[in-house]
Amino acid sequence: MNFVVVQTQKYEGDNWWNWSLFIQGSNEDLDQIEAVTYRLHPTFPKPIRTTTNRASKFQLQCAGWGVFTIPIEVRLKNGDTIELEHDLQFTFPDERGDS
Repeated sequence: MNFVVVQTQKYEGDNWWNWSLFIQGSNEDLDQIEAVTYRLHPTFPKPIRTTTNRASKFQLQCAGWGVFTIPIEVRLKNGDTIELEHDLQFTFPDERGDS
C-alpha cells in the first residue's frame, strides 16, 4: 500500500489559513482504510481527530496560523496500522492584498 498525505490551503488574511489534509492512494488501497487519526498541536480544541469518511479521502479540515508536524495514524480494516506524518507548511499568495 502506498499512501501520501496531501495538503490544501487558502490564505484568509492576517496570517490566518484555512487548510485541509487528506490521504491519496489508489482506490483499492483507500478501500482498505477503516479510519485516519490526525494528532494536531495541543493548542487546538480536540487535538486528536479521527475520520472514517472514505468519500472525502479521510479529509481533515482546519484553520489556524502556525506550522507544525502532524502525526497521522492510518488504521486498516485488517487491524494493521500505518504511521505517517505531515509537516504543515503555508505559502503566502503572490499578492498579499486585503481581500
